[in-house]
Amino acid sequence: MLAGVGIAVCVGTVVAVWVAGALYNVLRTPHNPSHVPRERTRNQPGSMALIVVAVVCAGLAVVSRSHFDGLAVGASWARILGLAVLVASTVFTLWARFSLGTSWSVTPKVLGDQQLRIHGPYAVTRHPIYTGVLGMLLGATLLSGIGQWIVLFPVGLILFEVKIRLEEHLMLATFPEDYPRYRRQVPQLGPGLFILRRRHSVTT
Repeated sequence: MLAGVGIAVCVGTVVAVWVAGALYNVLRTPHNPSHVPRERTRNQPGSMALIVVAVVCAGLAVVSRSHFDGLAVGASWARILGLAVLVASTVFTLWARFSLGTSWSVTPKVLGDQQLRIHGPYAVTRHPIYTGVLGMLLGATLLSGIGQWIVLFPVGLILFEVKIRLEEHLMLATFPEDYPRYRRQVPQLGPGLFILRRRHSVTT
């Protein structure tokens, strides 16, 4: 009961914000093509194949759930930890989405007048929305008692890595001077690992 309600509220909130944002972007987009800023996009071969493989793996895991019974965890601490991670990640995801405003899009693109974002959640990770959603997947997995849901996180990681490759190529082409420096200073997804590595390099 707790798992279902917690996941439904968090995921439902994120979906509602995304749908509302998408509708707002559509309504405010100029109908005159001459008024639309130029966009730079990037496509990469093989991306769709990786996405299909990830989705198929997730489907097979759900169908063959009996094979994951040994990974089920019913301890209260796991569910409480999962709820905390889920809520915190949802808040972080929404923060990242609101910081983008009308610049968010489904496909990787950069408007002609868009600036590189390095503040707010983008000072924590280079892809804070993906970090937040991965955290939500991890929290939902723990809250659901793990089991077959353990495939959620690695599948989500594969899908986001595909999109990150597309976006990073586009950002490097758009901001050839600023983005390499930003990439050296801010981690891709996991700030904790980056902080530990930086501290180690300083002490040694």
